[in-house]
Amino acid sequence: MPNYRIIVDLSDRRLYLLDNDVVVRGFPVGIGRMVTQTPVGEFTIINKQRNPGGPFGAFWMGLSKPSYGIHGTNNPASIGHEVSHGCIRMYNQDVLELASLVPVGTRVTIRP
Repeated sequence: MPNYRIIVDLSDRRLYLLDNDVVVRGFPVGIGRMVTQTPVGEFTIINKQRNPGGPFGAFWMGLSKPSYGIHGTNNPASIGHEVSHGCIRMYNQDVLELASLVPVGTRVTIRP
């Protein structure tokens, strides 16, 4: 059984999926603006929702920090930029792939 965790590297705007500390996938992400920065630290995925509506794209994975999550987008041109209110934004096909792999309770490290 895989032992997944997620590392989000804000400096290179990438999300990495690790299995037993080995990177198995990397995805480009959009991150928080200067005034609404993505929080740095250790979190866990506490819930998952398909088709959350609005700007959240095809999937939402809520983090243990209230109001923050990893989600899809209805604006794919925003990926790779500082655009969100602090959430981690992914292409819809990427967030669906990630969500199919990681269970609720997965550790998420966000580093500067």
